Amino acid sequence: MAKLLYMGRNSFRIIGAKGTVIYVDPFAGDDYDIPADIILVTHQHSDHNMINKVAKKSDCMIIQNFEALEGGVHNNFDVDGVYVQSVTANNKNHPAKDCVGYIVTVEGIDMYFAGDTDETEEMKTFPEKHLEYAFLPCDGYYNMNYKAAAHCAEIIGAEHNVPIHSDPHKDYSLKNALAFASVAPNAMIIKPGDEIEL
Repeated sequence: MAKLLYMGRNSFRIIGAKGTVIYVDPFAGDDYDIPADIILVTHQHSDHNMINKVAKKSDCMIIQNFEALEGGVHNNFDVDGVYVQSVTANNKNHPAKDCVGYIVTVEGIDMYFAGDTDETEEMKTFPEKHLEYAFLPCDGYYNMNYKAAAHCAEIIGAEHNVPIHSDPHKDYSLKNALAFASVAPNAMIIKPGDEIEL
């Protein structure tokens, strides 16, 4: 069974049942020693793009926002059976031309990593994707606040809605995450250092 480790901020490690290792927005935490097959970066702010922290396999595929937006369109990638779809991410602090989110499909499990964003028009198309997980920022400073993130959760319709990037300055705010959970549908709290089976 695939596993997901939340390391704080927007940083995740996913290990598929077949051993594929994926890191998303490397920055928080220290669990980067398992060599990566895929690294995903949503944008170039320093709390999202520390790819040098990550151990890498010789054929590691690194997909950053500029690859995801190459040619001025949102591109998709198929890497050894892991399907990565880049999607819109933007707000007043994060221009759409420089930022993306990702929908990542690992062994039939669809996960939306929103990156740094507010509500986007594209989210209205997500219910048809039947997402298992949506990871939504809610710090209310660099991104939307927890109420706006909960509204996005209503639009997206994922089975599990997880608050992330919940503090503007620290890697995690349990208070803000719980505030999100009090109003968002299908809310799920995952704290830094928690690993779940997908």
